[in-house]
Amino acid sequence: MRLRADIFVSALLRRVFTSGDFAAVEKKGAEEAGAIFIRQHFCNGLETLYAPAPQTAFDEGQAGDRLFEVRLSRSDPEAVRAMLERERKFDPDLWIVELEAEELGDMIPLAKGG
Repeated sequence: MRLRADIFVSALLRRVFTSGDFAAVEKKGAEEAGAIFIRQHFCNGLETLYAPAPQTAFDEGQAGDRLFEVRLSRSDPEAVRAMLERERKFDPDLWIVELEAEELGDMIPLAKGG
């Protein structure tokens, strides 16, 4: 069984705050199963966008996990905004979480090669 989106986001925010960084929910989506997109802001003004990994990235034992892939890496904020706008048109129930952290460590579970 997959962890509800609202619980995953709440736990992520708590982990970011515990590490001394800042996080906020830009857009709240469906509480149970909304797709989660994460914007990582860097001090130099660039952003990395993490998006849900495709199902092909999951191993057999990971069916209930949430995995992410890097969709845009250290890109201009306008490019990130434009991509998120396209995603919102496709899925209005998505979540957008913003993080201000230079390093995330293992806070975001990445798909292999992601």
